[in-house]
Amino acid sequence: MNVSTPLYDLAPLLRMLAVGAAIALLPLCWVLWRNRGARKAGRWQALAVLTLFLTFDLVLFGAFTRLTDSGLGCPDWPGCYGNASPVGAHADIAAAQAALPSGPVTHSKAWVEMVHRYLATTVGALITVLAVGAWLARWRSRRAGKALAMNAPSPFWATLTLLWVCVQGAFGALTVTMKLFPAIVTLHLVGGVLLLALLCVQAVRQGAMPNGVSVSVPVPQVRILAWWSLGMLAVQVLLGGWVSTNYAVLACSSFPTCQGSWWPEMNFSQGFTLWRPLGMTVDGQLMGFPALTAIHYTHRLFAYAVFVVLGVLALRLHRAGAGLLAVQGRWLAGLLLLQFATGLSNVVLDWPLPAAVLHTGGAAALVLVLTWIVQTQRRSSATGMVPGLYAVPQGSRA
Repeated sequence: MNVSTPLYDLAPLLRMLAVGAAIALLPLCWVLWRNRGARKAGRWQALAVLTLFLTFDLVLFGAFTRLTDSGLGCPDWPGCYGNASPVGAHADIAAAQAALPSGPVTHSKAWVEMVHRYLATTVGALITVLAVGAWLARWRSRRAGKALAMNAPSPFWATLTLLWVCVQGAFGALTVTMKLFPAIVTLHLVGGVLLLALLCVQAVRQGAMPNGVSVSVPVPQVRILAWWSLGMLAVQVLLGGWVSTNYAVLACSSFPTCQGSWWPEMNFSQGFTLWRPLGMTVDGQLMGFPALTAIHYTHRLFAYAVFVVLGVLALRLHRAGAGLLAVQGRWLAGLLLLQFATGLSNVVLDWPLPAAVLHTGGAAALVLVLTWIVQTQRRSSATGMVPGLYAVPQGSRA
């Protein structure tokens, strides 16, 4: 990187925001056109689900960006060498690539990084629309003297989501300017998954569930078990992020043992010192291999516990018979199998890129399904309604 290039260059910020807004207009117009005959609730639901889908894509593309070592493809923020795209930064990128051909700055990596930023800006624009729309709906209801409809957008959740996407933007900036500092990159990854959960809460509260699916008999204690499952999965996502950001996936290349042992040499003190540069100890020394082993093996051991708890939840949901709970149980079981397969592939196949990206996507999808389960249980217990019967408003074609 050219030493004269500042880490933060806000000159291209307005152009970046304009690009994000222009891209966001495409899905926004598509939702309005496709649901032109629907009521406002139907259009709102469709926009919430589409924003959720694009945010999931953003999480996947963020994993791809990290796994292809493209996180520093543009070593300043928010643009690329002070430009809104790698086109304007062609000369700077070429010079950096010529100086270090295998380094973090290349033309392909710059494009990967900037596409990730464009998609993040687009998601931010759509979340802003959701928040503004939620407050407008609340204001109109109060002005008309009516109570807010049950499936109307919640200003609280919409505003919380908007605030969190701003925090995510700050983490994204720090990821670049702090040179892939493991704690910051992990928080950025986990923050993206939390953003998915916040959007899922809004979608479920607005009735975005399979149409015509009902639950006849509630499963005893399923709500408590779902909360436990979600809490344990949150810890596992943190551990998985720590493995990925410290590049500790290959510390154990065998399964079920690690380095041919059930308890290999590990250095937990080094491995779980949170505030330190990538690959270094707090003393500025290179991190030892036992530290990477501790990071990897902790993630693997906790995965066994998470697999059992989520498996029990999936079995209980399946035994509920037909209905929404059975659908959720099948989703949960399928994603658990996907996580096992991709996690095993990462270990024994030397961390292939498709498996690594799918492993991140599977974790994010598990968070979505568990959030969906928790919210439908909350909805049924809080309102006395049967989850799934308030699925899609009349007139919606979403």
